[in-house]
Amino acid sequence: MMNLTSDEKSLPQKISEALVSLILEEGLNPGDKLPNESILAKRLDVGRSSIREAMKLLASRNIVTIRQGSGTYVASSPGMTEDPLGFTFIGDKKKLIHDLIEVRFLLEPSIAAIAASHADENDIKKITTLCDEVETLLKGQKDHTQKDIEFHTAIAMSSKNVVVPRLIPVINSSIPLFVETTGNQLFHETIETHREITQAIAAHDALAAQDAMYLHLVYNRKMIKALFD
Repeated sequence: MMNLTSDEKSLPQKISEALVSLILEEGLNPGDKLPNESILAKRLDVGRSSIREAMKLLASRNIVTIRQGSGTYVASSPGMTEDPLGFTFIGDKKKLIHDLIEVRFLLEPSIAAIAASHADENDIKKITTLCDEVETLLKGQKDHTQKDIEFHTAIAMSSKNVVVPRLIPVINSSIPLFVETTGNQLFHETIETHREITQAIAAHDALAAQDAMYLHLVYNRKMIKALFD
């Protein structure tokens, strides 16, 4: 456990570091619930109010998520803020969209291939479920953006590569921009390529997963070029 006696940092900072150590020691994963305040206060030998202050610090760093009336959970992407790459401050959205699609071409086909090699049954089940949910929303002419983000995130997480989840903001930040820009005109293409990606990962076919993801991005790039060029 972290040393809480050093005077170099404030008590909430030291407790927050101890809590991060606890999360790692306990092997808690994104979405897992932390012990309640009383248990944590006893384990760290500090007051409950100090635990609360430390949790606020961790929440501000997106390491934990505090749900009123439910408890405190490890954040879905610990340490990753909503816009860590500062895309909000790029004024030229047309240029941003063009550049994001270029970077996604560099990343996502390879990520899909790695996912196909390493995805376990739970990963495949989650990806398949999300694929179905996106398709249902699209066919119902409802906003599928969040589920689309979750679909691509699940693929990245199933790669089992510790660096890939840190690249997720590049993908997640682009999806709402792409959906808004294309106006859901890629209805059939999205359903078709999502299904092909899912089936390839389920079959542990890395090359097919890579090709399907590449085709998925090709459709997006063609539509963006048609709208902007």
